[in-house]
Amino acid sequence: MEQPEKLRTIDYSGIFLSCFSDYSEKCIHATPEHVLLYLYSGEQIIEDRNKKITIRAGECAFIRRNHRLLMYKNSKGEELYKGISLTFNRSVLREFYSRINKTDIPKKVAIPEENVFKIEPRADINSLFQSLTPYFDEGVKPTEGVAKLKLQEGIYALLNTSDIYFPILFDFTEPWKIDILEFLNENYMDELSMEQIAAYTGRSLATFKRDFKKISQLSPQKWIIKKRLEAAYVKLKEEGRKVQEVYVEVGFKNPSHFSTAFKKQYGFPPTEV
Repeated sequence: MEQPEKLRTIDYSGIFLSCFSDYSEKCIHATPEHVLLYLYSGEQIIEDRNKKITIRAGECAFIRRNHRLLMYKNSKGEELYKGISLTFNRSVLREFYSRINKTDIPKKVAIPEENVFKIEPRADINSLFQSLTPYFDEGVKPTEGVAKLKLQEGIYALLNTSDIYFPILFDFTEPWKIDILEFLNENYMDELSMEQIAAYTGRSLATFKRDFKKISQLSPQKWIIKKRLEAAYVKLKEEGRKVQEVYVEVGFKNPSHFSTAFKKQYGFPPTEV
């Protein structure tokens, strides 16, 4: 069987198509927007605090915004991981909300504490995602109008599934700004872009950079690298760990990049610790 590229992710105006050929791809999910995901093939394991949720081919799940989750996207035997996700940003939800009959909105719906909701197979859910299959198989980009309609179809499917999605989807309060250092001290080893970190702390990228200058003379990228190297030094010196184990654990992808950065900070290579 001809193997595709190791990783293929395509974004069509809030519709994300993902295909992986490796057995497992680990990622950190920290999106500031709600997501509805569906698996065509393979398996996806989501870790939310101490709870594991497994999504299999043909299954669907809803993930609430502003929650940090760990995900494993796995191939199963000959089946590559193929998934699709719809991202509902606030502008899409606000526009949808402005057009619905407010008398149809259920009253006094208790908002659950869960962050991830598995959705039982339904005709409208299956129809929605099967209609998106050609964009995977043929690589044809949907128009802006089609992408918008599919997002609206996804919202309708959620609202038809359960009343709990009304207060979840139509809560338009902006995320609170959380402490930058507190967040970074807990997540500096994770593979998060500056845009993701900014969004997860409730800030635009520009605001995040401005606020960060108030707490450090280093840029956010340099602060993270320094923090990773300090953690690596402890693991090497005090725990007697091996370099090939440590550089991955603290968040470096490339051993040569790790060695170069380590020597620049400490004056000697990590192999001499």
